[in-house]
Amino acid sequence: MSNPVKIFIVIAAIITSVVFYMMFGSSVPNNQMAGRPPAAVSVLVLKTQTITRHEILPGRIAALKQAEIRPQVNGIIKTRLFEEGAEVNQGQALYQIDDTPYKATVSSKIADFKSAEASLKAVLARQVRYQELLKTNAVSGQAYDDVIAQVDQAKAAVSVAQASVEVAQVNLDYTRVYAPISGRIGKSSVTEGALVTTNQAARLAVITQLDPVYVDISQPGVDAMRLRMEMAGNDNIPVQVILDREHNIVHPEMGVLKFSDVVIDETTGSVSLRALIANPKQTLLPGLFVHAMINLGELQTILVPQRAAIRNASGGLIVWVMDKENKVNIRPITVSGPYNDQWIINGGIEAGETIVIEGFQKIGPGALVRPSPWTASK
Repeated sequence: MSNPVKIFIVIAAIITSVVFYMMFGSSVPNNQMAGRPPAAVSVLVLKTQTITRHEILPGRIAALKQAEIRPQVNGIIKTRLFEEGAEVNQGQALYQIDDTPYKATVSSKIADFKSAEASLKAVLARQVRYQELLKTNAVSGQAYDDVIAQVDQAKAAVSVAQASVEVAQVNLDYTRVYAPISGRIGKSSVTEGALVTTNQAARLAVITQLDPVYVDISQPGVDAMRLRMEMAGNDNIPVQVILDREHNIVHPEMGVLKFSDVVIDETTGSVSLRALIANPKQTLLPGLFVHAMINLGELQTILVPQRAAIRNASGGLIVWVMDKENKVNIRPITVSGPYNDQWIINGGIEAGETIVIEGFQKIGPGALVRPSPWTASK
């Protein structure tokens, strides 16, 4: 056979192979083109499940009530009437300020009040006499009118003197500083002999109510709408305080969600929630950082193991779905959040469909697979 003929035969064979590939090659899965058997994969048939939905968010303990004690009159501290760190009751005396000048002021104002009362009595007696004399024209009408005016002035003077007595008594009462709320009192910032002034900036002490306490919870703004939708219509949502997530240390008392803010903080991009929780042993102290687990109740949903979901280039989640002919294809899904090591499905896939859990690294779209049931123990 001559060389031209051989060359023609080779070219014809190449052209035939190319045409065959163009007609059939692109529609045959890679494993079938190569003559390989279907890839072995582990699959899971999805089903609807009932779960107890919860959200774990960072939080911080805040006091239910906190009062800063400040003096309302000037003076020298004579006595501190409480033990630092002790429990105090509302209305309990805490400090005694030197009351000597205030007692003197009260006595002086009482004397002024009595003097004003005596003047009023004298003017009232004159009014009675002038009234009788006016009937016989023994005094002029102008003189009687002057007496009436003097009576009014005397009554006003009595009222002013009485008010002065009350003010002086209030200031005297303020020399004894009382607890405005019940709670645990901290250290005293002043000692006996210290000079204090009215409404000074420095506080004398702080009383904190530690049972119950608030848990101020921070929720990222991007998740706030989803969480609000899940909480809608639910009253008395339980909240548990987690002291140490690593060692699973929790506060024994269960709290309840009381408040959700209506605006997003511009600086942090988060929404504030507040829970109220009992603290009988006073182990939760204001300022303590904790985690709060919000119990959102039961939810009917589909769960997909997180190991089966892959992030695509745009950041979304996809899974490999197997059809009835054991062929696999990519399916994008949407989730509403994690649940343990699984995703809570919000859309994109339904109960009864089969997804690939393991082995998807060696398959491609439209590939035929050899499935076997997957179990979480694998």
